Amino acid sequence: MSEGYDWTEVTAPGIEEIEALAEAARAALPPEFARAAQGVAIRVEDFATEAMLAELGIENPFELTGLYDGIPLTEKSVMDPGGHTDVIWLFRRPILDEWISRGNEPLGTLVTHIFVHELAHHLGWSDGDISSIDRWWE
Repeated sequence: MSEGYDWTEVTAPGIEEIEALAEAARAALPPEFARAAQGVAIRVEDFATEAMLAELGIENPFELTGLYDGIPLTEKSVMDPGGHTDVIWLFRRPILDEWISRGNEPLGTLVTHIFVHELAHHLGWSDGDISSIDRWWE
């Protein structure tokens, strides 16, 4: 950027932009995962709630970029009570911090990675299962 660049009109990507990137990630999924992903809502907030952080034992809200809230497909039963929609939560401010700290990844790539990680939990994968095939955080 040039020294005389006018930054007054520049803003950080908002909730709507992060949601659009997550929806683009969903649309680009291979067919074998696309159907399962359609049944999951995507919610974007600036940060996780205090209750979410407490349940996970996380004190710093910048440490949580995404969260799957629901019953994994491998644990669902026809006997489960209805009415609860599975949700993939994405947290904008921690995502933007991660994006800035990486410095070399497009924002869409990071949002896609977080979305797919949380979708893997919906599919019944553990963090160990995910990390065995995804070395992203190394």
